[in-house]
Amino acid sequence: MSDKKTYVDRRLPTGDSLLKQLWQDPLGRAGFLGILFILLLALFAPIIARYDVAQINSKARLAAPSGTYWFGTDNFGRDIFSRIVYGAQVSLLVGVVSVSIAAGIGYLFGLAAGFFEGKVESTIMMLMDIIFAFPSILLALLIVAVLGTSIVNTMIAIGIVNIPVFARTVRASVKAVKGTDYIANARSVGLKNSVILFRHITPNSLAPFTVQATLALSSAILTEATMSFLGLGIQPPNPSWGSMLSEARTYMEMAPWMVVFPALFIIFTILSFNILGDALRDALDPKLKL
Repeated sequence: MSDKKTYVDRRLPTGDSLLKQLWQDPLGRAGFLGILFILLLALFAPIIARYDVAQINSKARLAAPSGTYWFGTDNFGRDIFSRIVYGAQVSLLVGVVSVSIAAGIGYLFGLAAGFFEGKVESTIMMLMDIIFAFPSILLALLIVAVLGTSIVNTMIAIGIVNIPVFARTVRASVKAVKGTDYIANARSVGLKNSVILFRHITPNSLAPFTVQATLALSSAILTEATMSFLGLGIQPPNPSWGSMLSEARTYMEMAPWMVVFPALFIIFTILSFNILGDALRDALDPKLKL
């Protein structure tokens, strides 16, 4: 009987190996450093922020960027830099929690659909198609409108709309792994379905799932910003990059810094996650690299 380890040839690389590959890739290094920068802003917000994010100062309304207010102030005299720093906490929290919800549920659905096939697959994928038929932002807004506007409901809504993406990704990956020779060999030596599923198929289908999770973080952050911009996401006075943009619409010509800085941080964060996701895809599956 052949060694069971010969069945597995597509497992994720070790953490050290993966980090080394990402660091050697200029784009991967740029994406990693960009995300690290945003993460440090969020973690050390109480130390970095120079003012209370809800502190209203009527004497400093619409103050231009200066040594006192690095990014200027908004229409209430609140320090924009401090609000952006705390806004990083909100964006990362919403992104991580909502993607965790979507990834956890989507992975189980995709695993079941890809492995068992038949009625199980058709039922699960029909449910995913129903969710996928709605534009993601509209479905998220509908869920929040029903549940109520809060950060928890925002995370739940964004998590639900991203479930089909993960389910489809995992299903396709599982079906591809099922067709490989080492899975056929595993079946031929009498391994149980549970052993094949969790010991061989699951670890070998994680690469595209991991890449999708990284890319979904940028999508979740953008969705949260959009919902907050429309008034159905994070509610004032809590700082959110999207709500900051919404408040700045009236003052774009008078105080353009109210728009510029939140928009730059949204773009920078989403770009960093997308770049890291592309580099991660290349590191996990070099065959996909152009």
